[in-house]
Amino acid sequence: MLGNSSSPNCTLSSPPLLGEICKLFVMVLLIVAITLGNVVSLLVFLQARQFRTSQGYLKTSLALADLAVGFIVVPYSIYREASSLASGMGQGSSSYSIPSLPCFITGPIFAGCTFVSITTIFLLSVERSVAVLKPLHKRAVITKRRTVWLILLSWSVSFLLAIVPMISRSDITLQYNPCSKMCTYTFPAGRLPGSAWNVMLLFPAFDFSLLGGTFVINFITFAAIHQYCKARRQLGSEAQHGSHLSSDITAAKTIGILTFTFSASFSPVAVFVVGSVLGYQWCQFSFYAFWILTSNSCWNVAIYSAWDPKFRQGVRELFSKPVLNSASQRPSRSTEGDSSAPACVAVLKEMFHPENA
Repeated sequence: MLGNSSSPNCTLSSPPLLGEICKLFVMVLLIVAITLGNVVSLLVFLQARQFRTSQGYLKTSLALADLAVGFIVVPYSIYREASSLASGMGQGSSSYSIPSLPCFITGPIFAGCTFVSITTIFLLSVERSVAVLKPLHKRAVITKRRTVWLILLSWSVSFLLAIVPMISRSDITLQYNPCSKMCTYTFPAGRLPGSAWNVMLLFPAFDFSLLGGTFVINFITFAAIHQYCKARRQLGSEAQHGSHLSSDITAAKTIGILTFTFSASFSPVAVFVVGSVLGYQWCQFSFYAFWILTSNSCWNVAIYSAWDPKFRQGVRELFSKPVLNSASQRPSRSTEGDSSAPACVAVLKEMFHPENA
């Protein structure tokens, strides 16, 4: 996504073959986990009616960003590493430093999807905070149509930021880095990073600004929930509102865990970028930093499964026999137009239909 890969010889002179094979195996496992996990998430969010809400649309956007990483970014790294192993270890390292068209595709996609993830987590925190602090105004403030436009805006801004280094400086390009095993931003070989390289600090500054705001919003939300629980216990009416409160607590916890895991996975990359700007070259560290961030794309489905009962119910309904049987019986209920329409079509109708906004 980003970093300093200016030295084409930053790899070790002869990396151990077993270590490279193990790294390639981890990449293959990641692509399977990311793809399967996010495909299941998308199917649940699109199929289950309880997720056709603003929060469900935001989680769908997050799953799409993660799926793009597993479907486009990781396969290219696997291809490059498999080609390297096939041609012989330590051979052709200099060829990695040649800019290639795939890097100009996978690099911005990785950076853009990283920005989409953090902006979506931020929007999820805002949505949940409004639902807790202003429950009577939620339906008027957070509509499906506004959520869709915010999602489109976040994707546009994120991918614009992803290409800022290339459009702001002609001497910054994208190359495949044999250290991080990713397509990263770099400057021409033999040139030390100057003050223009500081544009790379835009990436960690943007992410940590949003992460900081997300932590503050989550803190305010949990504080409000704590006060709400305390007041209900004093009034002795917890039983009447327990279900609604439990749903708010579950959603807030899920978003809080998403924020924490993304922060933990992005922090090593941020340290690497800052070090690159300062002129340091951390070859081994760059691999772990970038692939820890990549592994975050497969954690969301695990978090939903562990903390969100509605998601678990949606998964059970997705793979249960009653759902399959009802699907085969749909022609007998052809009078119900909405029930016979594909799930994705129904979701799009709910997104843009004014009455349901």
